[in-house]
Amino acid sequence: MRLDKYLVECGVGSRSEIKQILLKKLIRVNGKITISSKEHVDEFKDEIYFMEKKMEYKEFRYYIMNKPSGYITATEDKKEKTVMEILPEWVVKKDLSPVGRLDKDTEGLLLFTNDGKLSHELLSPKKHVEKIYEVHLENEISNESIEKLESGVIILDGYLTKPAKVEKISDLVINLVISEGKFHQVKEMLKAVNNKVIYLKRIKFGNLELNGLKIGEVIEINKENINIK
Repeated sequence: MRLDKYLVECGVGSRSEIKQILLKKLIRVNGKITISSKEHVDEFKDEIYFMEKKMEYKEFRYYIMNKPSGYITATEDKKEKTVMEILPEWVVKKDLSPVGRLDKDTEGLLLFTNDGKLSHELLSPKKHVEKIYEVHLENEISNESIEKLESGVIILDGYLTKPAKVEKISDLVINLVISEGKFHQVKEMLKAVNNKVIYLKRIKFGNLELNGLKIGEVIEINKENINIK
């Protein structure tokens, strides 16, 4: 692989920026300073440093964020703040995007990756990947409402949701398990049983969990951590 392509893949900068970095003698390959962007490197064997930071090449990268409220799930937007803006500097953002979406006022687990195939599999209706939401309600939830949610309710101009699972935490809090991702689905499902969501947090996506991750915090994970049935 050409050195400039390698450095771009590692998130150091664009090709034009890489040329300037090389000219400033900030790149070392196996201990030697190089200024040639055309130099070929072995991305898995050669030791490549940018200033004092050792580069680590990965074709695909995976990150989990505990998303805070107030940000939309998008790579860019002219009017709203996006989740991309709160990714820390150490995250390699090249070709990175969130998997699925969480509403602006919804908190919780959000996966980011540049692995398009995995993203498609996680979101495919055929895979039935479960998502668990912590739902705080305006009104006390009845057993009748729980039964309706677990059987499926009509939302969004006549769409019948798949059967859900409900764990009652208290009269005003439930954990709702669904395997779909319709627009505002959790809010619409509770609306269908004459209730209203006042706080919403995704606590699990497939086998991925927050595991104590603080609001706004991000960690990198391996693909092996992501299990798709």
